[in-house]
This record gives sequence, structure tokens and C-alpha cells, in this order.
Amino acid sequence: MHEFAQSPSVLIEDTYVRVYFCSRPAPGPDGQYLSYISFIDLDRDNLLSIRRVAAHPVLSLGKYGTFDEFGTNPVSVIRDQGEIRAYYAGWTRCESVPFNAAIGLAVSRDGGETFLRLGDGPVLSYSPNEPFLLGSPRIRKFGDRWHLWYVAGKEWLRTEGSLEPVYKIRMASSGDGIDWVKHGEDLIVDKLGPHECQACPDVIYRGGRYHMFFSYRGIRDYKGRDSGYRMAYASSTDMVNWRRDDDQVDMGPSETGWDSEMVSYPHVFELDGATYMLYQGNGMGRAGFGLAVLQAPEQWGQA
Repeated sequence: MHEFAQSPSVLIEDTYVRVYFCSRPAPGPDGQYLSYISFIDLDRDNLLSIRRVAAHPVLSLGKYGTFDEFGTNPVSVIRDQGEIRAYYAGWTRCESVPFNAAIGLAVSRDGGETFLRLGDGPVLSYSPNEPFLLGSPRIRKFGDRWHLWYVAGKEWLRTEGSLEPVYKIRMASSGDGIDWVKHGEDLIVDKLGPHECQACPDVIYRGGRYHMFFSYRGIRDYKGRDSGYRMAYASSTDMVNWRRDDDQVDMGPSETGWDSEMVSYPHVFELDGATYMLYQGNGMGRAGFGLAVLQAPEQWGQA
């Protein structure tokens, strides 16, 4: 945990809330990073009180040549029938572009202390109409159906001498959370034009609608305040057709401090009558993640 605290995702226990997130050791001699999944436990009665910090990563990196050899980030966790599942993006390094990614699954049967891969390959990977990176998984189960929201790369663009990916939000569904059927279409209209990058779509159900919180940015100069990640919102009655209305989420950067340049990668959860959002701050989580609480929930439920 030398740098970064990214992509928080919770499991709620009787006396504490476990927050899984991704962090990195110091970069290697070549300047390249690895990324590991870890957790902290927050006191359920006071979410600003950290009770425990994990002593080691909960999942090792993949073997030589596998899709997650160089990183596991972001992560989304869910409990189901006595086990805990972690869906995560596994990172590979490339020659022509900096990286590629696919979505893997690991399972814990010891209460979330350690996870084992379902296998050495991903459960959601490239396909003819999704030929580039797949990442930002967020898992939900509504009724007996699993739903995985993720982003799919559309193209790589050269900007100011570097190659940057363009990615959009998509969805897949499953009966068992392992074998997935992709919807195959971009779900959210662009606000910044065709090169808008959308990330980390988290969906909850309330008031007869599905509510999606996600983040977005432009393709250039996105590491500072002017063009850094911002929060966005969309709603749907069928999880396929979404109406974007970013005015419904008032979560801009702070005037100063750790989240004054960007806010991104939201995870929304309900606890003891309140609705919270975990999110990462400046530098795509280099400055860590924080906590927000929903105001006027009765109005939001009708959004």
C-alpha cells in the first residue's frame, strides 16, 4: 500500500463495514506499477473510524502470461449463498498501447480474508464488437439474475504524444454470475462528445427505477481540476434504456484538499437507513477515497 487507494466496494457485517479497494507498491525500476486488492474495516456505528487494515493483499497476481499478471483493479464485491465474490479488472502490459484489461472472478469462503480465482482466464473478455479493454466492473444481483456493468474500449487515440483509450458503459447478464450474455450496446449518451470516457457504473434500485452513478471525463488533460473526472447519473426502468441527468447528483470537487481536482469511481450502498457513496479523489485515487451521505433521500427516490 505504497500509493493509491482506488475503487472502493463494501461488504456490510454486523459490527463493521469492510471496504475493499486497490492499492499499489512503489513502481519498479522501469516506472511501471502493479495493483493489488486489499481492505479496511470501518466501525458500523462510526464509518469514520477504521478498526482494522488488512495485513496482506486478498488476491495474488496472475501467473506469467495471464490476463491479470500485472494488476487487479478496479474491484467489486458481493455476497451470495455463503461465499463472497470479487469481480475485478485484470491488467496486462502491451507493446503498442500501454495496457489491456479483461474482467476476472475470484471467490472467498473464509469470510473475505482471501480469494481464489475461478480459473486463470477471465469470465468476461474481448469479442468482435468489444475488441479492446474491458474494465470498471460493478456487480449487482436483482432477483435471481446477475448483472455486471462495465466499460468497453472503443478505440485508442494519440493525444499529445501518448495513446489514450476511449471507453463506454455496457452491461452483461447471467443466471449464475459466471457465464455472461453481453447486451452489446453503449448504454449512456455522451455529454462531452464521442471521445468522452465513462467509468465505474454502479446501479441500485429504488422507487420503481434503477439508478446509475458513474464518472466521466474527456480524453485530454484529465489529470487536473479543469478536465478531471466528474460524477454523473442516469435512471432506467428496464436496465437497458437509460436517461442521463447529471443534475440529479450534486457531487463536484471540493474547493481545496484531496478531492479538489476530481471525484470518480462511485460505489453506493445503504446502511441503517442512510445511503452512502464511496468515491476516489485526486489523481484517480492517488489521494485516496472518501465518503459522502445522501441528503433529501425522499426526493432522490423519485428522480
